[in-house]
Amino acid sequence: MKLLRVGPVGAERPAVLAEDGTPRDLSGITADIDGAFLGEGMDRARRALAAGDLPALDATGRIGAPIARPGKVICVGLNYRDHAEETGAELPAEPVIFMKASNTVVGPHDDVLIPRGSVKTDYEVELAIVLGGQARYLDSPEQARELVAGYAISNDVSEREFQLERGGTWDKGKSCETFNPFGPHLVTADEVPDPQNLALRLWVNGELRQDGSTKNMVFGVDHVIWYLSQFMVLEPGDVINTGTPAGVALGRPGEPFLRAGDVMELEIEGLGRQKQVVR
Repeated sequence: MKLLRVGPVGAERPAVLAEDGTPRDLSGITADIDGAFLGEGMDRARRALAAGDLPALDATGRIGAPIARPGKVICVGLNYRDHAEETGAELPAEPVIFMKASNTVVGPHDDVLIPRGSVKTDYEVELAIVLGGQARYLDSPEQARELVAGYAISNDVSEREFQLERGGTWDKGKSCETFNPFGPHLVTADEVPDPQNLALRLWVNGELRQDGSTKNMVFGVDHVIWYLSQFMVLEPGDVINTGTPAGVALGRPGEPFLRAGDVMELEIEGLGRQKQVVR
């Protein structure tokens, strides 16, 4: 299934895409696409869709993030070999983990706002994992895949001065308002048989900046979930941003960082496409 939320900010309706591309209203099944639904309600949604019981929704309005505000947004840094190389960093021996505020998550086509005082706002196309089950001290990475509800596109927008030049942790350069466009769809795990073989790309003003594949991750999806479960309890609806390939402005000397009026476009194979204007 491809799950989504449509409507104005704060009034999104849960939906699922029918085979003809029409959004079908899930509000009779669930109040929202959240952790409770992802943990227990997806089978009911599948049955209702197959039975033709879901009314159509207007497809012309705003698309919101495909899940309501997640409990956690956990990010993996330096998780692509080519990205580590372009930034001059050594490949990590263990996953580099940081957190992003959950209220950074916005719709896939919503504006991205440059923070006050920023001169180094950057882009990062990433594969996002959305949890559908609880993970606590998993015994092995092999246990992880069954806990994935699905996958989505994430733009891990970053302010590099705040992140790297202002002391402390990376979080302050990652948690500014609108810094996580997400979606357009949450594609359920059964439709993504190999998350380690997906092409992902990002353009700025029509110029291809990032062109990579998830097969170049240092730590794959299963390993990341297993690893995180040793340090924190993962809950249904939590989001994990799994890192970005080469091509970010930070790794391109002389390349300008984002400015007002720039247009970002992102895609991941099988997961759809995003487009944001920088304001």
